[in-house]
Amino acid sequence: MGLVGEGAAPQRRNGLILSFSRQSPRALARTIAAAPAASCANMTTRFASSDLPGTPMRNFRLSGSLARSATHILLCVSALGCAASATAADPKASKFFEDALVRYEKKDIEGAIIQLKNALQIDPNMLAVQMLLGRALMKNGEVAAAEVAFLQALRLGVNRAEVVVPLGQAFLAQGKHKLIFEQQQLLLPGLPAPVQLQMLLLRASAASDLGDVRGALRAIDDARVIDLRAPEVWLAEVPIRIRARQFKEATAAADRALSLAPDSAEARYQSGSILHAQGDLKGAISAYDRTIKTSADHVEALVSRAGLLIDLGRPADAAADLVTLKQVAPDDPRAAYLRALLAERNKDFATANAALKTVTELLDPVPLEFIRFRPQLLMLNGLAHFGLGQREKAKQYLEYYQRIQSGSPAAKLLAQILLAEPNVPRAIDVLEAYLKGQPGDAQAMTLLASAYMTLGRHAKATALMQEALKARETPEMRTVLGMSLIRGGQAADGVSELDAVFRKNPGQAQAGLTLFGLYMRSGQSAKAVSVAENLVKQFPLNAGYFNLLGMARGQAGDGAAARTAFERALKIDSSLVAAQINVARLDIATKAYDAAAVRLTSVLKANDKTAEAMYEMAVLSERKGLVADAQRWLEKANDLSTPKELRWGFALLEFFLRNGQPDLALQAAKRLNAKAPEDLQVLMGYGRAQLAIGDTVGAKATLTGATRFADYNAPSQVELALLQLRANNPDGAAYSLDKALSGQPDFLPAMALMADVELRKNDPVKAEKRARDIVAKHPQRAVGYSLLGDIARARGQTAPAIDNYRRAHQVEPSSDTLLRLFRALAPQDGGKPALQLGEAWIKSHPQDIAVRKAVGDAYARGGNLAAARSNYEFVIKAAPDDADVLNNLANVLLRQKDPTAIKLAEQAVAKRPSNANAIDTLGWILFQNGQTDRALTMLRDARLRDPLNPEIRYHLAVVLSKTGRTREAREELEAALKGGRQFDDVAEAQQLLKTLN
Repeated sequence: MGLVGEGAAPQRRNGLILSFSRQSPRALARTIAAAPAASCANMTTRFASSDLPGTPMRNFRLSGSLARSATHILLCVSALGCAASATAADPKASKFFEDALVRYEKKDIEGAIIQLKNALQIDPNMLAVQMLLGRALMKNGEVAAAEVAFLQALRLGVNRAEVVVPLGQAFLAQGKHKLIFEQQQLLLPGLPAPVQLQMLLLRASAASDLGDVRGALRAIDDARVIDLRAPEVWLAEVPIRIRARQFKEATAAADRALSLAPDSAEARYQSGSILHAQGDLKGAISAYDRTIKTSADHVEALVSRAGLLIDLGRPADAAADLVTLKQVAPDDPRAAYLRALLAERNKDFATANAALKTVTELLDPVPLEFIRFRPQLLMLNGLAHFGLGQREKAKQYLEYYQRIQSGSPAAKLLAQILLAEPNVPRAIDVLEAYLKGQPGDAQAMTLLASAYMTLGRHAKATALMQEALKARETPEMRTVLGMSLIRGGQAADGVSELDAVFRKNPGQAQAGLTLFGLYMRSGQSAKAVSVAENLVKQFPLNAGYFNLLGMARGQAGDGAAARTAFERALKIDSSLVAAQINVARLDIATKAYDAAAVRLTSVLKANDKTAEAMYEMAVLSERKGLVADAQRWLEKANDLSTPKELRWGFALLEFFLRNGQPDLALQAAKRLNAKAPEDLQVLMGYGRAQLAIGDTVGAKATLTGATRFADYNAPSQVELALLQLRANNPDGAAYSLDKALSGQPDFLPAMALMADVELRKNDPVKAEKRARDIVAKHPQRAVGYSLLGDIARARGQTAPAIDNYRRAHQVEPSSDTLLRLFRALAPQDGGKPALQLGEAWIKSHPQDIAVRKAVGDAYARGGNLAAARSNYEFVIKAAPDDADVLNNLANVLLRQKDPTAIKLAEQAVAKRPSNANAIDTLGWILFQNGQTDRALTMLRDARLRDPLNPEIRYHLAVVLSKTGRTREAREELEAALKGGRQFDDVAEAQQLLKTLN
């Protein structure tokens, strides 16, 4: 809960988030995770049961439940696109959630899902509901629906540390292994160490399935760097080593896990898997016995032991294990296959066929993509279909299996099916690959000899064609030359060439249009107007040129003349969409929203694919506060864009960044990058999106690459340097600034920012030299003195810092220079000098919102609630949409016990619905006002968005304790106090924890 504002790393004091605007020189410039089965030893019509061991495949319930998942998917999808609105939580929905949570904890998963569905029908934006729904669906085997729920939770604003592991598990369960490495939400930077460890193990599993053994082991090594004593970082290595038949290394890893966790059933099971794969069946049985003794319902050990018991001629013992499996894992297809084997050995073919049919009924509903990396399941369903005489169905599963384990005897079954089709070439490929690993297999050699008897070979030829184009000297080509010079970085020469062409050939419209665009983009409105007037003279009946003239006059600030030009264009051609849209823009600018809406609606009625009109509809919607509508219009425009169209992608990217949706901003940036991977603005947008999501490593790489395309353009390199600083890459910023200063040695923003970078790199001597050089060259500019103040503060020299900030403010009085001096004075004499300075400034500049906010913050921090309230209320009147001040004022009103605090907090959340601190503020105020149920919903939501915030977790713990959820409250308090983190209510949190222990 607290005061929210601009800037980085806000400080928390007295329950408030305090920050100042920073316009310094910086601103100048495992659901289904089975490993492969052990090598098959016997090959008959059906495989021997000993071919079934593998690593854990817990909670395998994809079959049956998949048929139900469509309902959940539709339910979750219906919520997509809705902005999270914590204020709208319905009491009924909250009660459904709390009941679902109780059911979930009691392992009534189906009941929990029903209640969560009920909650979502009332309020599809409840973040905690989406998270719990995802976890419940995962436990119920409905992994596709779980993925949708987790993605929706991300969309609604959950902190990704809360969701990356189960989302990654959902991806693995669906065979979407590459997403583990490619999905931006699953990137490691920014995640807490324990979550990184779990993600690294997921990466290891995915890499192993994809055949990248080195990558898998590298991920495990990275996990061990985080926690070498975690048993799971050793257990993860075992199935990878078994797959590579590196049994010595597998044994060493299993032994290390056992030494760390002697009572671990999983470690004992993995040891048995190694012995099983090596053919030591008695040793494996012994290990499985120990596993089951430790954990009687260990599914993997029961499956593996039952298979071995069948092979060892102990059907009664095997049947006992299968009875247990029927109880603990009724939908496990491996157990069904083992029952088929037992029945067949007893010559009970009806029961055997029924069991095989059970296998196919369990696995057929599962999309092949889900299990394509699960060799046991592929093999089982292939064998079951083959045993039932359904060879075409068997083929698809055996084909997939063959891709993963080409050396398996299943190749012979597949080859028989292919030969019967006939598909002789494919059968030969399969058999040849198999015989490389098993050169002495007589059965395979016989099949291959039969195939060669009917062999046929085909050759394909490919021809390439080339075309050449010849150029000739014409005005049009001169225009192209000018354009190419500009794109090659020789802007002056290019403009000169175009200007010469246009003056000599006024009818050369392309040259004029290119010049017009250049002048418009560079803000040279007068030149743009001149070019447009010349075009209008040459082509008086061309409505488009009158439209350009209107645009130029509008940019020059002459709205009336612009409207006249647009209306002339429409008089010539009433259907000219560009002119209609430009008139609508003028209406929006003058707040004639209804007129703009009518005109834009008319345009879209004539052509519903007019992206420009959609964009203006988005602008209009956002101006009217209809954020969801604005997003919908922008997404529609972007979806219609051509492969080379970037405008709407940029608009969507900026919209998501502006509205605090970094995940969606990154998706928009990726789409832009796919269209134009070498475009400087695209790369900068991509870097900004990466920074917004917390991926500083990726941002550094993107921005470093962008530096090459910026060349020696000083303004662009300064912009890149600012972004590099946000990515905590001062070296990268320095490189960009070096290039900027090479191109423009006296470019003040680059000089100032370079001094700031040098200070960050702990080189105050260089920074001071550069700052004094700036003062010498620009004595009437504040920036040099401000830099000297920054350098003095970095050295702990308070008095010189204040003197320099005061000098900066004297030569260039502004909000920025005032706030720098204000911050430096704030620690002096209880903040009185700072407040005197601020109040004096406000008297002469009463409309300065930034300073009023800082003064309000200072009063709130010092406990002068009345003065803080007065300043905040003034800001709210001038800027009613300022969510930070709404939130801060709500905090002040809470401390004054003013009941209107709730209203202000609700407004803050409405303006910034994904901000965890604002949601926490509202939740805490609701609790203080006796609205416990609603408060609980809000605080759960805030905690999911910012799980590392100890104050939020403390607030949630208080409410949980009040509602009798002692265990959950204790967990939240322990997390809040972990590592000795300090926050305002730490003493109260420690005391509450004592009462709960």
